Amino acid sequence: MSGRLEGKIAIITGGTSGIGRGTVELFLKEGAKVVVGDVQDHKGEAMARELGASFSYCRTNVAEEADIKALVDHCLSKFGRLDVMFNNAGFVGATGYIDELDVAAFDETIAVLLRAVFLGYKYAVPPMKEQKSGSIISTSSVAGLQAGMAPHTYSVCKAGVRHLARVASIELAPYNIRSNAICPGGIMTSIFGGLAGMGTQVADQFAVFLQSRLAKVQPIARAGVPADIAEAALYLASDASTFITGQDITVDGGLTAGPPTNLAELLDLENAVAEFMAENRA
Repeated sequence: MSGRLEGKIAIITGGTSGIGRGTVELFLKEGAKVVVGDVQDHKGEAMARELGASFSYCRTNVAEEADIKALVDHCLSKFGRLDVMFNNAGFVGATGYIDELDVAAFDETIAVLLRAVFLGYKYAVPPMKEQKSGSIISTSSVAGLQAGMAPHTYSVCKAGVRHLARVASIELAPYNIRSNAICPGGIMTSIFGGLAGMGTQVADQFAVFLQSRLAKVQPIARAGVPADIAEAALYLASDASTFITGQDITVDGGLTAGPPTNLAELLDLENAVAEFMAENRA
């Protein structure tokens, strides 16, 4: 039995770690050939040695238009077509109170988290139009759905990513190109360490340290892992989702559905009633 992505060619930005790395491994397992665009050369080059002929690494700063164009050109030159574009690269970016945000940091965050996704569309669409098929997937976030989940700029960018997926879907549907987003919740990656200003290696260790705490914040009582998002990306990349476009799929263990316990338990309602009755009897 062939893999679910047999014969497909995919680009994954930010593919050397976290969600991206997990998706690379799953896509390869399911029969795809994968090109990763990232700036972590040591990791990309190690992956190329480890993963063989079905994998290729291309140094890519997603904030630079020329780099994204070169990434797509590299994929077409190496593998001859492009079936899946996964705009996944990201970082925490600008932090702070809205009246204190540094404008240069704000602009850099927009460039990496939103402008880069637009550029992914810009350069992936022409070859997909020519072959009259394709799937474009972008990593949004629960922070793009609700306030209070992440810093201002990150949250606004992620809201823009999911809406870009929706508006682009209308334009691209006549060419049989699908456009969707994934909104991860509390996934055990280095992004939390990045928020705390940690370096990459320490941030990876911090992600593991946070596992038990992440397990408590949503109804499904475990931390999310990169494989959870990779499975959603696999579905959107595969022919199983050919009638799905213009959607954002939330993968968050129920985080955005509500608290991990019902309201009565959250309020400790039984004890609250007992205390209330005791006070009122007095």
